[in-house]
This record gives sequence, C-alpha cells and structure tokens, in this order.
Amino acid sequence: MILDVDGVNVKRALAVVEPTDASKDLLREAGSLAEGVDAELVLVHATTDEEYSARRKAMESLSNASGKYTPGEARAGAAEFARDLGEEVLASFDVEYEVTSSVGDKADGVLDAAEAYDCDHVFFAGRQRSPTGKALFGDATQRVILEFEGPVTVLTA
Repeated sequence: MILDVDGVNVKRALAVVEPTDASKDLLREAGSLAEGVDAELVLVHATTDEEYSARRKAMESLSNASGKYTPGEARAGAAEFARDLGEEVLASFDVEYEVTSSVGDKADGVLDAAEAYDCDHVFFAGRQRSPTGKALFGDATQRVILEFEGPVTVLTA
C-alpha cells in the first residue's frame, strides 16, 4: 500500500533521529504511518562537525585511549545509535527499516540520505527558533524544508 500525501505517493520515508524525547515521539509517528501504509523507513542520525570534534577531543583526552577517533568511527557510532533507537521505539510496529548516518553538515546529511535511499517523505524533529536565530546560526530544519522535493513533517517540542 502507498500513502498519498497531497498527491505524493509515499513508499519510503526518512526519519531523522536524535537523542531526545521529541525524536522518539517523531519516530513513533513515522513508524505508525509507515506501518499503516506498508511503507519502509530509513533512520538517519546526522552527527554535526561540532559534535564530532567535541567527542574526538574527549576520546583523545582519555589516558588509556589508543589511536584517534575517526570520522568512520563516528559514522558507525551514529548508525548504531539509529539502530538502537529503532529497536527501542519501533519494536511494537510491523515496519521494515534501514539505518544510515553522516558526519558533517546536518542538512547535507539528511538531504543526501533522502536522495541515496530514494525517500519521498522526511520526518524531522525541529526546534523552535526565532527568525534572528535562524539567520545567525542557520537552521537545518528550514533548509531541509526548502530543499527537499517532497513533504517534510516537522515535530517541535
């Protein structure tokens, strides 16, 4: 079955997952929708450059740390996080999902994953920000809404 959202058929949706309660709520909604229409889900956790840098510094400061924390390890950890969250939140749903991850610009990671997995709907847990805040700091949610060529569902806390 295919969901028809404003004339757009949805066969595969992308859910952006983060370590927040709002993200879990969003994933439940995405899972419910996907189950109801027999669509597939792709879960993506996008690690920003700032998050990666902070974690790398923390890992390298440990006295027993061997080697360096690489972008590949960060991507693997982000994919593992997405998988773990999917197992936790989607356990009660009959829905198939894949996981992916990115390190770098969050909006780029989301848009690239949506394209790579041929997604036709994006679920994003955004945060409320003033227009000035968006102008000064950028806003991944706004960029995804503007650049993704399909429906974007945004949940704000």
